[in-house]
Amino acid sequence: MYESLKGNIIEKTPAKAVVDIHGLRYRLAIGLNTFSRLPEISQTAELFLSLIVREDSHTLYAFLTAEERDLFETLITISGIGPKTALSITGHLELEAFQNAIASSNVTILSKIPGIGKKTAEKLLIEMRDKFKGIKKGKMPSVTTGNDTLSDATNALINLGYNFFEAQRAVKTVLGEKKEEKDLAKIIAFALQKI
Repeated sequence: MYESLKGNIIEKTPAKAVVDIHGLRYRLAIGLNTFSRLPEISQTAELFLSLIVREDSHTLYAFLTAEERDLFETLITISGIGPKTALSITGHLELEAFQNAIASSNVTILSKIPGIGKKTAEKLLIEMRDKFKGIKKGKMPSVTTGNDTLSDATNALINLGYNFFEAQRAVKTVLGEKKEEKDLAKIIAFALQKI
């Protein structure tokens, strides 16, 4: 029904954004990942939408990319995964990281997402493997990214007690700044300074 909207950010919190389009303001449910990447107040943003109609509410969920929105819509087709849980998943794991977790059967990463226990994580692994097979090539990034350093360094930080989201951001920042660095221990050390 709705594809996307483009307007000025009026308000943003980790759970919602308000976007003004020529005087009409839309209240949008967003995840933490979207919140952290939204432009500043009064700046323009384009958000991809998913409308969820329930007996007691009509809610617009918003994402910065169409792929994140598509993942959200795929997740809510799984029995036991509602919009809030799907938003939590897309809000705490980037698309590529989620797909890598599914491909590598990483229950630990999935169960660190708020609202996801071990049983739900195992169910996600089983059901999402089949769903990823049905997605056309190019619709989502490849499962094999060729960046084992990102995965290894992120997992090391998670094992040190950091949450996945902040660990992944720190490692990506380091890999962006120090492109020539190949030593995993040094990358982890630099990432610790970014957290």
